[in-house]
Amino acid sequence: MAGETQRRLTTIVAADIAGFSRLVGFDEEATLSAQRAHRSELIEPLLAEHHGRIANTAGDSFLFEFPSAVEAVRCSMAVQDGMAERNQNIAAERRIEYRIGVNVDDVMTDGDDLLGDGVNIAARLESICQPGSIVLSDDAFRQVRDRLEIAWEDGGEHEVKNIARPVKVWRWSPASSATVADTPLALPDKPSIAVLPFDNMSGDPEQEYFSDGLTEDIITGLSRLRWLFVIARNSSFAYKGEAIDVKRVGQELGVRYLLEGSVRKSGRRIRVTAQLIETASGNHIWAERYDRDLEDIFDLQDELTGAISANVDAELADSERQLSRQKSTNLDAWDYFQRGNWHLYKYSKDGMAEARQHFETAVARAPEFASPHAALAYVSAGEALFGYVADPAAVLEEGLRHGEQAVALDSRDAYSHYGLGRICTLLGDQGRAIPALERAIDINPSFAQAHYGLGFAHLWFGRAETASDFFTTAIRLSPNDPQLWTFFHLRGLASFLLGDFTAAEPDFISATQAKGDEGIIYTVMAANYGMMNKADEARTALDELRRLSPDASITRVRTRYSTLHAPYLEITISGLRKAGLREE
Repeated sequence: MAGETQRRLTTIVAADIAGFSRLVGFDEEATLSAQRAHRSELIEPLLAEHHGRIANTAGDSFLFEFPSAVEAVRCSMAVQDGMAERNQNIAAERRIEYRIGVNVDDVMTDGDDLLGDGVNIAARLESICQPGSIVLSDDAFRQVRDRLEIAWEDGGEHEVKNIARPVKVWRWSPASSATVADTPLALPDKPSIAVLPFDNMSGDPEQEYFSDGLTEDIITGLSRLRWLFVIARNSSFAYKGEAIDVKRVGQELGVRYLLEGSVRKSGRRIRVTAQLIETASGNHIWAERYDRDLEDIFDLQDELTGAISANVDAELADSERQLSRQKSTNLDAWDYFQRGNWHLYKYSKDGMAEARQHFETAVARAPEFASPHAALAYVSAGEALFGYVADPAAVLEEGLRHGEQAVALDSRDAYSHYGLGRICTLLGDQGRAIPALERAIDINPSFAQAHYGLGFAHLWFGRAETASDFFTTAIRLSPNDPQLWTFFHLRGLASFLLGDFTAAEPDFISATQAKGDEGIIYTVMAANYGMMNKADEARTALDELRRLSPDASITRVRTRYSTLHAPYLEITISGLRKAGLREE
């Protein structure tokens, strides 16, 4: 009868987008538009070819049904191969990658929808899948193992909620999906930790900034411990919204410990849960719950930091911790500062403009709060460097005032010195820039941006021979950083300025692979190819530069980088002329 629930044996495929919340945070409109294009141009044609159908969709997830497990796997592999091809020219942090779980089971039907344990198992398989890969249940594996010549990896047994018995799984990963991060990083000599984004359990997406902000505060606090190697914020946040395989994340980041937790904010009360996990074994070393009034938020941060450091390594539990800093007692200012950070980490023109508004509001609410002043210094440097403002000189002078005020308010904060150092670099003030950035690293040795900033300053002031190591350190500290492209770009620039054009080339290529929509990368890449007399490659780089910056010219390069070390600017201009960039 129509509408009656029935049962049938079928193949269920569950798929979702890895890191969907992060992608939407970068650019909601572009992400949703790309998702629609992938569905209409790739997924739906492949479903028709392999006799599958869409049983259900919800946001970033799909539920497919196939009459054949073989066709389901063939279709899933074709989707992953197709996505790998479509992602080739997309910046790494903007790529849409699917996780796919396949199960064969007896399910219930309700109209077009599928229900039951078989669907739950498929969804669980998808949740433990790595981006770009496929995970099969043992039942599905038995249907395809002798019919498809595929190298499957035994994934062991996994518990599934509300399923009495463990589910054995098999994994497939395409060779083309391998990245630098697939190679496990060696553990540092010091105890090492990554603080993963705390989950927002408040039931209000608008409170996402609050849990992110608390996570960042804990990272900052731990980074002050000189005996502890702390992965930078931007690499930790690459895992936001994803199902976490502790061992895999430990290998990808090269850390011994992970801290994860959740935040539930209700009115003026907050509950924070935190747990410390050893990545090699997956064992929980320590866990705690904190119920506090929001007025105590900074005491809570210090309490968490102290408890974590004491449990990371018992021998170092009594190490001196210099955690004191000037803190705003104005919670509204802290809120605006964290909202500004959320926009800043998009690293776009609009993102910086939004961030500036929030930071300015934070300063107005609490002028004694150092961090928003430092953030305004950093934003001013970025707006001037990337040409986002009409009068960069005025913006830099304003940023200098905020940088100086940040240091005056809190001379023990690495971020204050970093903001001042970046501004002074672009103003050509070497005598203040390099000491400020060195002081930032001295305060916080795990501050990847400070290492990058110091390398940038060395380049800017004519010390290319000493710059490269700073960028290498930044890459190691933050291998998933949204600004990874600029770490590679500037390391390539250091090689270029030293005349090692061959060494520069792969770093420029890595930069474009990480972020393909920044004209500054193609500017120096074109100059490098010009010096190598690679006419075709130089022409291609210039085409990309003109696409992103139609008014690109030798004159504009001179104006934009007028305080760059003069001989370095001339090397760049010479390469651009050889590449064929117009004068005006």
